[in-house]
Amino acid sequence: MEQHVIFITGTSKGIGLATVNLFLKNNWIVCGFGRTRPEIDHEHFFFFETQIGDLDSVSQSIQKALMHTNGQVNVLLNNAGFGTFGSVTDLPMNEWDEMFQVNVHGLMYAIRNVVPAMKRQQSGHIINISSIAGLNGVVNASGYCATKYAVRGISHALYAELRNDGIKVTCIYPGSVKTNFFDNVPSVTLNDQMLMPEDVAESIWYLANTSPNFLPVDFEIRPLQPKK
Repeated sequence: MEQHVIFITGTSKGIGLATVNLFLKNNWIVCGFGRTRPEIDHEHFFFFETQIGDLDSVSQSIQKALMHTNGQVNVLLNNAGFGTFGSVTDLPMNEWDEMFQVNVHGLMYAIRNVVPAMKRQQSGHIINISSIAGLNGVVNASGYCATKYAVRGISHALYAELRNDGIKVTCIYPGSVKTNFFDNVPSVTLNDQMLMPEDVAESIWYLANTSPNFLPVDFEIRPLQPKK
């Protein structure tokens, strides 16, 4: 059976780490990109230290990974991202810039570097993690919402642009997930009513294994009974 390859940005914890573990469990080759290597020792896991918001760093890491996989990449999961919060007059502009650098620019850098390989294959799947904040405005989250709306726009444009090359593009909009994302959000307390990172990873696994002619464009997931 042919072994498949997934590239994942942001693998040290949360959704990224859960996805790494699930795909390794199912015998995929996993290439991870980010600042911090997760504590994973597996023969099919390869980590490339990367500054996701830096074009040269992303390009060099992905080209190294493609050399490692003989040019094969079946799925790119753009998971790396973060949010900082504050009112429109209080949010430091450097934090606005940093969110765009990672959440938007870094996502596009990764896409630009894998699309040529996917076009050569005439197959592939790009999965972008947006957020419910990419569908609805959130008080004191104008910067984060702006980046996640941008991810939605990029995804919608690229699914139309790349579909004739056999490349799928899917945008996922998770509701609240029990991860360290909320460490700096005092108004939110982590609880078991939230989605679990493994729930999102299972959704990614489903999307990555849809039939070749099945194109899921938008995938919205929420906890059933979120705690108020």
